[in-house]
Amino acid sequence: MTIQALAMITVTDKETLSAYREKAADALAKHGGSVVAADPEPLVLEAAIDAPNITALLSFPDTKAAQAWHADPELAEVHALRNKGGKSTIIMLPD
Repeated sequence: MTIQALAMITVTDKETLSAYREKAADALAKHGGSVVAADPEPLVLEAAIDAPNITALLSFPDTKAAQAWHADPELAEVHALRNKGGKSTIIMLPD
């Protein structure tokens, strides 16, 4: 069953986050993931936390694929770029 995840990033280092974005699609694809939609300037209707600068809706074949993408040691450097370039929150959504 396909699942989706919502990624929200508050940018702290544009250059590093740009380097992450160059590698993100390939990293997602390794585990069957893809970006369904993304917005570099999301319209925030309500935020109990700092509003993100970037949001993306990700899709994975199943929960295990999403978890494997996040835990993949070969992608550690890619995830490190995301975390160095901003503060990210990634939430899995049930289908």
